[in-house]
Amino acid sequence: MKDIKPKLIRLFKEGYCTPQIARIARTISEPSATIHYNIKKLEKEGAIRTYKAVFDYRKIGEGFCVYVFIKLTSEAGADPDRIAGELARPNEVESVDLLAGEWDLILKVRV
Repeated sequence: MKDIKPKLIRLFKEGYCTPQIARIARTISEPSATIHYNIKKLEKEGAIRTYKAVFDYRKIGEGFCVYVFIKLTSEAGADPDRIAGELARPNEVESVDLLAGEWDLILKVRV
């Protein structure tokens, strides 16, 4: 039997988590169609932005988290938004945020 756990974890991190409509319907005694409609409406309104799994990172072998502060130089017309987008590409980078003050960017990296 293949070990698909790493593939599942990667997909969950990318947002492949969805609500269990039938279970929600049973829990609040509403028809599945009503639940589905309201969830889609909340998504469209932007009230629900994403669904994601919450991991125990030690159990999946990613228990080490690092925050990296970056100061950009004015050389070559550094574009913080473009640089942040490029830095966010690797799967290990959980977030990249722009800062005001001494530092320009902060990266959250998990390995």
